[in-house]
Amino acid sequence: MTGYEVAVRAEAMLGEGPTWDAATGRLIWIDILGMRIHGYDPATDRRTVRTTEQHVGAVKPRAGGGLVLNLRDGIGLVDPDGGFRWLHRERVPGRRGNDAAVAPDGALWAGTMRYDGAAGGGTLSRVTGAGAVRTVLPSVAVSNGTGWSPDGRLMYYVDTPTRRIDVFDFDGEQVRGRRPLAEIEEGAGFPDGLTVDADGAVWVALWDGAAVRRYTPDGALDRVLPLPTARPTACAFGGADLTDLYVTSARTGLDRPHPLSGSLLVVPGVGRGLPQPPFAG
Repeated sequence: MTGYEVAVRAEAMLGEGPTWDAATGRLIWIDILGMRIHGYDPATDRRTVRTTEQHVGAVKPRAGGGLVLNLRDGIGLVDPDGGFRWLHRERVPGRRGNDAAVAPDGALWAGTMRYDGAAGGGTLSRVTGAGAVRTVLPSVAVSNGTGWSPDGRLMYYVDTPTRRIDVFDFDGEQVRGRRPLAEIEEGAGFPDGLTVDADGAVWVALWDGAAVRRYTPDGALDRVLPLPTARPTACAFGGADLTDLYVTSARTGLDRPHPLSGSLLVVPGVGRGLPQPPFAG
C-alpha cells in the first residue's frame, strides 16, 4: 500500500479544505479555528500564511487571481493585490461558513453550520461570481464535502452527522433526486471532506476514522488509506499531474493528539484527480 508523507508539519487546530491552485502551482488549505490560510508549493517547499479576521471555512482560487473565502459572516474576496472585500455578507449569530466547492460553471457551493452542530442549523448555497446567492439545501447540520462527477451530471455531498455520502442529479445549477451513495458504518468515523477522481470515484476523509476511503461510482468501497492522525478532515489531488492526494487534519478536541495531528499529509501517486475550476468571481 502506498504510504503517506508529511507535506507540511503543522499544529492546525482544524486544518481543512485542501485545494490545488493550478495557476500558481501550489496547494492552499486552511486552519478554520486558527483563522489562517496556508499556501504550499511542493516544487520549492515554499510556504505562506495569511491570517483572517474571523473563522474561515473554505478558500478557493479565483479565475482572475486572488481567493474566495467562506467566512463566518459570508463570502469574502481577496484580490490579486492582497486587498479584501465582501462579496456577500450575512451574519447569523452562532453560525459560520464551513466546507465549499466550485462547480463546473465556476459557481461556489458554500456550506454553513452552527458552532454547536445542531441539526437544521446549517445550509448549502450556490453563490455566483456576481454575488447572487441561492440556498439549495436550507436545513442541514454540518455541511461538508461537495464534488461533481467527471461529466458534471452528478453532485456528491456530505452532511457529516448522517454518516452518508449522498448523490444528486445535477443539471448545472439545480440538484434533485437525493439518494445515498455510501454509508459509513458505526465505529469507522464520520465522513468529512471529499474529492472526485478522474474515474468518477469518491475519496472521503473520515473524522475519528484515521483514514481516507475511496468509493466507486456505484458506491462500492474499494480502497482504504490508513493515516496516523485520528481526525483527517478533507482530501484533494494536487501536483502538476494531479496524482498526489493531499489530506488535511485536525487536533481540536483530542486529549492526546498524534504529533502529526494538524499537519498536511500527502499520499504520492495514489490516483488521478480532476482539474478544479476556479471561482468565476
